[in-house]
Amino acid sequence: MIFNLRRSATPSHGKRQLEINGRSVSVFLRRNAQARRFILKISRKNSDVILTMPVNGSENDAMEFAASQAHWIQSRIEAQPEIIAFGPGITFPIRGILHTISHRPDQRGTAWIETASDGEEFGLEQAEETSPLICVAGDERHLARRLTDWLKKQARCDLSTSVETHSTALGLSPTRITIRDQSTRWGSCSSTGVLSFSWRLILAPPFVLDYVAAHEVAHLEEMNHGPRFWKLVNDRLPGHKKAQTWLKQNGAELHFYGK
Repeated sequence: MIFNLRRSATPSHGKRQLEINGRSVSVFLRRNAQARRFILKISRKNSDVILTMPVNGSENDAMEFAASQAHWIQSRIEAQPEIIAFGPGITFPIRGILHTISHRPDQRGTAWIETASDGEEFGLEQAEETSPLICVAGDERHLARRLTDWLKKQARCDLSTSVETHSTALGLSPTRITIRDQSTRWGSCSSTGVLSFSWRLILAPPFVLDYVAAHEVAHLEEMNHGPRFWKLVNDRLPGHKKAQTWLKQNGAELHFYGK
């Protein structure tokens, strides 16, 4: 195993480079007030290395630690599933139901769903020929972008509805909702009341998206994961553990669609 450390030519947010067997791997250093040791994770989005470190930790020590874990890093990156780019004939889940992309170059519009027959929940067997279609109009060169934009709009619509439902019930009010492509978390709540969500939640079954919305709304009241926080979540969604289990078992796969 050959590795080498070097600082990124254009460092951003503690970004460094770690060379492992001739391959340059990005390492993002993140300081966390609660961290007591170095913690490594591999991004599900692009195989970058995320290294969480104590606030007063040394970046050089952090990179030496990363280098010492080079074999683990390489094995985890190699174990990542292949990226599934959006294109004609590709099947992927929307709201937990497998859909097949149908390119419609001669039709107008952006994207729309045509249901040929009822689908089955993502995670269960489903024959490709029974998949409803997600149709995308226009030049094939822009298919992936158009479809991703459409999915983001669908995610915003569904999440806004869920957030409104839960925030109204709890007497809370977010300042804003943002939709992003977060690689390490499905949602977040800032101290200013801004709720951020991954657009990839639109790929999961609706009960999963609804749980993440309720989870972040509860953080508007309790910025922790203590008993009072979980009581708020449980009051809204008594069966929320089903969604947690689904995310643990299937969540990583959602990050490998649409690159």
